[in-house]
Amino acid sequence: MHKSEAVTAIVLATHALARIAAHDAGNDAPSAQWRALSILDQRGGMRLGALASAARTTQPGMTRLIGTLEQAGLVERTADPHDSRATVVTATEAGIRALDDWRTELGATLAPRFDGLSDDDWRAIERTAAILGERVQSTSSDTTGAHE
Repeated sequence: MHKSEAVTAIVLATHALARIAAHDAGNDAPSAQWRALSILDQRGGMRLGALASAARTTQPGMTRLIGTLEQAGLVERTADPHDSRATVVTATEAGIRALDDWRTELGATLAPRFDGLSDDDWRAIERTAAILGERVQSTSSDTTGAHE
């Protein structure tokens, strides 16, 4: 397997695992909700357009999603201190709690699928997770947030 194929395989497998976990857990929240909350958790408050771009969705779609999340108390919109015509979306404490609960639920739901792994396999998974986490962080720090 070539390097690019290995990375692609990891990405595809993680997407499939997330879908499996959502299905097995009976969680009907849209994955876009968790993606938006994760981005806000990692990057802090962002303008709607920047959030839509980071989530790889349209601005109208993100506007609808943020409206739903705001009604549920998971995000809040405030005026951008640098541009009164714009708003900044921020995850609320309830939103971060919901995200943490979802992550815990993901882990618990998927855990049985990994019961038989050896210590070497777990070390490989832990190292892969660390490498991917580092790459995500370096990519995230290269993008802008609220002040785009």
